[in-house]
Amino acid sequence: MRDILIQTTLLFALLQGSWAWAGQYPLPPPGEAVVGELQHIPTHYEETLLDIARRHHVGFRELRIANPDVDPWLPGEGTQVILPTRYVLPDAPREGIVVNIPEMRLYYYPKPRRGETPKVVTYPISVGRRDWNTPLGLTRIVRKVKNPSWRPPKSIREEHAARGDPLPAVVPPGPDNPLGGYALRLGLPGYLIHGTNKPDGIGMQVTHGCIRMFPEDIESLYRQVGVNTPVRLVDQPFKAGWRGGELYLEAHPPLDANEGPLDLTGAVQAVTQALNNHPGVEVDWTLVRRLAAEPSGIPVVVSRPPDDGHVVASEHPHQNTGGADLF
Repeated sequence: MRDILIQTTLLFALLQGSWAWAGQYPLPPPGEAVVGELQHIPTHYEETLLDIARRHHVGFRELRIANPDVDPWLPGEGTQVILPTRYVLPDAPREGIVVNIPEMRLYYYPKPRRGETPKVVTYPISVGRRDWNTPLGLTRIVRKVKNPSWRPPKSIREEHAARGDPLPAVVPPGPDNPLGGYALRLGLPGYLIHGTNKPDGIGMQVTHGCIRMFPEDIESLYRQVGVNTPVRLVDQPFKAGWRGGELYLEAHPPLDANEGPLDLTGAVQAVTQALNNHPGVEVDWTLVRRLAAEPSGIPVVVSRPPDDGHVVASEHPHQNTGGADLF
């Protein structure tokens, strides 16, 4: 019995460690911006994409987009699933926390200790649903709270009351608290980065504007960050970056399905900006257009070796085609 207990404890520790560091990567050198690799895993019987998403630290939406032909609720035994665990880092200073809203992903750049390799840690998040958009801009962490209480604003209490689910003025810590066990209060009044008592919603557009994380992820982030850590909230549906002499483009669909397809202009701008100081590099603009029309959230190489017959990068693709805490 003692041996079984020891083995179980070790297994739990290993799982906790893998959860805590599943999204940690060495920071690429200046001029490069791609981390991680795509993974392919087989599913198990009665396993859903929700299960796979949490186990591998990806959001439900990004997992569905990367696997459009897989049944999200019953993928079946042995179905091959792509884990979208390759990322182009957002176009922002590599310090503190950067949240890319359309990607529904948070990037944390801890300050390296002397002699330590710089790293980036990334987590899936949930963001504000329609009419409750998560704000953009530069702010900072102003307070860290363990076991927070939630004070829903009047508008949210009215929303709950209208559907027969009234809320008290203060929801104490515990299993019914939507903030979970940890919260990072931002300098934007009413907005937090926090945990949840409904982890199945991570990677979806379901909050009242706050940034929601898996319970194990917010605990990990809470222990690493300090008060005054800068937090940048950006809107980058297109991200372009280099690795090993290749240019990658990553495209994410609009959060609001009613917005229609992404604007090709954003993809062109991201690629063109990344081409600065890379004269002579050729780009497959047909592929860029396809990624803009059918975003998968997966970084794809759009540069080509010289003399392969593709359109040169200097040509424009249009020339070829014509108060209170929210949660």
